[in-house]
Amino acid sequence: MRKRQASVVFVLITLFIDILGMGLVIPILPRLVQSLLGGAIAESSFVFGLLVSIYAVMQFFCAPVLGALSDRFGRRPVILMALAGLGFDYILLSVAPDIWWLVLGRIVAGAFGATFTPVGAYIADVSPPEKRAANFGLIGVAFGLGFIAGPALGGLLGQSNLRLPFLVCAGLTFCNFLFGLLVMPESLRPENRRAIDWKQTNPVGALRAVWRYRGVAAMIPVFVAAQLAQQGLQSVWVPYTTYRYGWSVTDVGLSLAIVGLLFAVAQGALVRPMVARLGELRTLISALVVAVLGMLLFGLASQGWMMYAVTALYCLGLGLLNPPVQGLMSRSVPANEQGLLQGATTSVMTGTAIIGPPVANGLFALFISPQARVTLPGAPFFLGSLLCLAALWLARRETSQVSTYAPHGAELSAEAA
Repeated sequence: MRKRQASVVFVLITLFIDILGMGLVIPILPRLVQSLLGGAIAESSFVFGLLVSIYAVMQFFCAPVLGALSDRFGRRPVILMALAGLGFDYILLSVAPDIWWLVLGRIVAGAFGATFTPVGAYIADVSPPEKRAANFGLIGVAFGLGFIAGPALGGLLGQSNLRLPFLVCAGLTFCNFLFGLLVMPESLRPENRRAIDWKQTNPVGALRAVWRYRGVAAMIPVFVAAQLAQQGLQSVWVPYTTYRYGWSVTDVGLSLAIVGLLFAVAQGALVRPMVARLGELRTLISALVVAVLGMLLFGLASQGWMMYAVTALYCLGLGLLNPPVQGLMSRSVPANEQGLLQGATTSVMTGTAIIGPPVANGLFALFISPQARVTLPGAPFFLGSLLCLAALWLARRETSQVSTYAPHGAELSAEAA
C-alpha cells in the first residue's frame, strides 16, 4: 500500500511540472501569434485556433500509439519520451521567427504531448477499481495546481518578454525528465504487458477495440459533447476577455490561475465525497447541470468581475465531470488494456480539440467582425451551453447501459441497473 501511494505521488508531481510548463504559455501564445502576424485580434484569434487544432490533430493520431507502447514497454519510458519531445518544442517556440515555426512547434508538441495517456494508465495500474474515480480526481488536482502557478507566472514573465516563458518551460520540462528518469518507478507489472496490435495504434482501431465494453460505449458520447464545449472555452478565453473586458496579459494569467485553483479544490476536495455519496453516475449528471448553467452565464457576463463569479460556479461542475467518466470507463476494461483505453480517450479528447477551437474562435471572430449584423461576442459560450445540455441528455439516456467488464450484449451489472 505504501509503495502504491508513493507511485501516485511520483506521477502526480511529474504531471504537475508538465502542466506548469503548459500553463506558462497559455497567456502568451495568442499574443505572440498577433505580434508575428501584425493583424487585428479577430485574425490572430482565428489563426490561434488553427494552431490549437494542429496540436490536437497530432495528439489525435499519436495518443493510441503512446497507449499501445505503454501497454507493451511500461508507462515510465513513454512518459520520459513525451517529456523530451515537449522540451524540444519549447526551445523551438522560444526562437520562432515567423508563424510557420509555430506550426512546426505545435506539430512536435502534439506528437509527444499526449502525456495524459501514460499518466492515466499509470493511475489505473496503481489504483484499486473502487478508488479510480477519486485518484483520477487527483490528476485534476495536479492539473489545477499547475494552472494556478503556470498562467500567473507566464503572465508576469510575458509582460516584459513574450519569449521568456518558453525558455522557462523548456527548463521545467527537462527538470521533469530528470525527475522521472531518476525517481519515478514503473507501474505496469510484466504479467500485465501485452504485444502491440498495430491495428489498434490508430484512433479508429483503438476506439473500436474498447467500444465493445458497454461502459465505454455509454460514456464516450457524453465525453465528446462535454469536451467540445470545454475545448472551445479554453481556446476563446484569451481573445474573448481581451476584446470584451480589455484584460492585459497579467489579467488573463491571473484569471487562469484562479481557474486552476478552483479546479484543484473541486477535484481534490469534492470528487471523493461526492462519488462516495452519490455514486459516479449521479455525480456526473450533477456536474453537467452546473456546466450548462456556467457556460450560459459566461456568455451573458457584461463586466469582467462577473467572469470570476461565474468561474467559481463553473469550475465546480468541471472539476466533478471527468473523474466519474474516467472511473466508469476504466472499470469497464481489464488491466492489460488500460493503456489502450487511455490512448483511445485521449484521441477522442484531442479529436474534439480539432473541431472545438476553430468553431469557437471562428464564431467569436464572425460575431465581432465589422460585417456582422449582430455583435454577439458571447456566441461561443452559448454554443458550449447547448453542447453541455446535449451531454446531460446523453448521460441520462445512457445511464442504464453502464456496466463493469461487460461487452455489448452482456447483462447489466447491479450498479448500472
